[in-house]
Parts: sequence; structure tokens; C-alpha cells
Amino acid sequence: MLQQIIDRRLSGKNKSIGNRERFLRRYKTQIRDAVRRAVDQRGIRDIERSEDITIPKKDISEPTFGHGQGGKREMVHPGNQDYLRGDRIERPKGGGGGGSGSGQASDQGEGTDDFVFTLSKEEFMQVFFEDLALPHLVRTQLAETPEWKSHRAGFTSDGTPNNLHVVRSMRGAIGRRIAIGSESRRELRELEERLLQMKLDARPGDEKAAQAILEVEAQIVELRMRLGRIPYLDPIDLRFRNRVRTPVPSSKAVMFCLMDVSGSMDESRKDLAKRFFILLYLFLTKHYEKIDLVFIRHHTQAQEVDEHNFFHATETGGTVVSSALVLMEEIIKARYNPSEWNIYGAQASDGDNWHHDSGRCRELLAEKLLPLVRYFAYVQVAEEEQNLWEEYSQLAQSQRRFAMRKATDASQIYPVFRDLFKKEGVQEAA
Repeated sequence: MLQQIIDRRLSGKNKSIGNRERFLRRYKTQIRDAVRRAVDQRGIRDIERSEDITIPKKDISEPTFGHGQGGKREMVHPGNQDYLRGDRIERPKGGGGGGSGSGQASDQGEGTDDFVFTLSKEEFMQVFFEDLALPHLVRTQLAETPEWKSHRAGFTSDGTPNNLHVVRSMRGAIGRRIAIGSESRRELRELEERLLQMKLDARPGDEKAAQAILEVEAQIVELRMRLGRIPYLDPIDLRFRNRVRTPVPSSKAVMFCLMDVSGSMDESRKDLAKRFFILLYLFLTKHYEKIDLVFIRHHTQAQEVDEHNFFHATETGGTVVSSALVLMEEIIKARYNPSEWNIYGAQASDGDNWHHDSGRCRELLAEKLLPLVRYFAYVQVAEEEQNLWEEYSQLAQSQRRFAMRKATDASQIYPVFRDLFKKEGVQEAA
């Protein structure tokens, strides 16, 4: 007979977690579409909250069975003064039924709303990145499960023999023997002094004094036997070195966002870049607890700015992309040691660059930045292939940590991102 074991230890007091998981699996398609729509309203750092997901009521309706009247029957409806048997009744105007979905406004009754529920941060990211993984990385410090480190934390009365602390154990044994036998030793000293005085005062032939001396000697023997029964080392004296395990903070990551803010980058193209950066940030939070964001905008000169100026400021003039790459290298050397930080770079541009500068961009990436970063992705938010795209194409063929794609419409951002960061061997769904 087969038995099914369900482990609910991680569920805690949440008795409905099984129903919630079944609901998420059943309406996975609707939830995925709702999550994709929700990201349009988010900033890059807004991932630190849950999300209210709305599912159309028609998608969660359940089939029902109803019993028809059946057969032939006659009945009288009270209050009918307009129709007789055989009369034809006209169809109601404005479509069938008079419910809230008839298209007519009404000041009575209640409408039917869509189903709304809250998706937690973990569930939100799970829907986004269920089939994604970090590609081609040397995971020297990266681990999805917490790392633990043991260190000394005093002493304990339980442990293994190899952790026994001899000095602490003997010190405890001495203290225990002193505490237990102190009263008996005091009494023993008093009896010995009394016995000595009795022997000095005793006269020859005095049987009463001799009998008292024998009684004192018996008491002395009894006390010495009692002291001798105190164990030299008792199990309660043993002390072992105590070692506790504490979690080691997950590896740190820094995400560099580079974007052209010249006049050719209008608001629609910046919106495409923002969506890509949001997806990358969400993806990195799946693997790291601490993530720094560095925003670098550039036209002919590069500048580190905050998120608001990064997406909303507009400049005029030419474009020199290499200035952003140089600034990124300077920031890495000044603040982010590659041996301690996992560095990611994401660049968004329309591809317009000063033609003499594109070759230098390729050289900077190949010689300076790619040896320092875990991954660098370039997204072109314009269809035209200019000299920057041609130079970067040479890197994509030889560098495993560099990838480039095009996205000219909001609907292409998510597929492009999945293509850049999908698991090896996972085929993109049609």
C-alpha cells in the first residue's frame, strides 16, 4: 500500500499554503501576464515590496451544472396581467440578460469585479525568472544557499572528546571538591584539634576519657572516608569548547547601468532601457542579498547620477560612448574590488556614436572591463546598425561574458532579456 508523505514543516502556521500553491500552478499563465503588466509601473528599486495581481473573473470561473425543468408542465405565474397563453414575448432590448455585464449603467445592484490577490516578493520573482540562470560565470563567491562559518563561543557541558578543554575541566573539578568538602574539612580540623587536646588531658587508667578518645577517632575516620568518596573528576566538571555556526552574508553584487542621454534618445527609447534594467535588477536579487546600483549617463561626457536624472534628463550634442566605459572602470577601481564584488554591466543605446570612438569602445571592453565583470550586456533600442553595433559584434563572437541584442518595442524587452540570460539548454517558448 502506497503512502504519501507531505512535509509541511516549512509552512509554519500558514495552513492554506497548499491551496495557494495549487492556485499559482493552475493560473500560471494569467499570473505571468499580470506580472509582466505590473512591471510597467515600477521603478528599479521598487522590487522590495509585494504586488497586487488582477486576474479577469472570466479566467477563474468554474463550470457549473444546473437542472432544467424538463418534461411538460403547466403552472400559473402570479401577477401576469399582460400575456395570455400562446402570446409571443419580444426579446429584451440591449442584449440578453439584465445583469451588470449588459452594457447599461445602473444605480442598483452590485457589479462583478476581477479577482485580486497579493503576490509576495519571492513569488513575483519566481514567476519572472523560473527558467533563467546566470550564464558562463566563475562562481567563486556566489551561492544561492546561505554559507555558514563556525567560530568559538565560550564553553559548554556537552561535546565531543576532541573538543574537551582540560584546564577548564580541572578548574571546575577543584572548585566542586572545595565547595562540597569545605564543611567536612572544617569539622575534621576541629575534631583533630579536640583529639589532640583530649590526649594531652587524659590521665592513665581513666576509662571514660579513653572511651571519648575512641569516639572522636571514629568520627575522624568517618569524615576522612566521606571526603575520600568525593570524586576527583565528575562528568559535570567536563567543559568542551563551544563552536557555533553563523551565516556568512551572501556575495555582494554591483550593477552598472550605462545609457546614452543625447538628443537622439527620446522618452520611448529610455522607457525601453528602463524596462531592461528593471529586469536585470530583479534577476540579480534572485542571487544576491546586497546589490548596489550605479547609473552612468553620457553624451560627449559621462557622469554618475541618481536614478531620476538617469531616466529623465536629456542633453544635446554628440555622443562619445567611451567616456561612460572609462568612468565605469574608474568607479570599479575606486569602490568595487572584483575579488569582493560580482560586477555586472548593462548598456543601452540607440547605437549612434562618433565613428572614431567605436573602435576604442571595443578595445576598452575587451582589455579593461570584461576581465573585471561577470557579465556585460548591450541592448540597442534602435533598429539601424551603426558602427558601434559592428564593433561590438566582434566582441560577441569571442567573449563569453559579453552579449548584445536589439529591442525596438516594449514587447521585445522581455524576450530579449530571456535570450540574454536564459539557462543553457532551455528552449524559448513560442
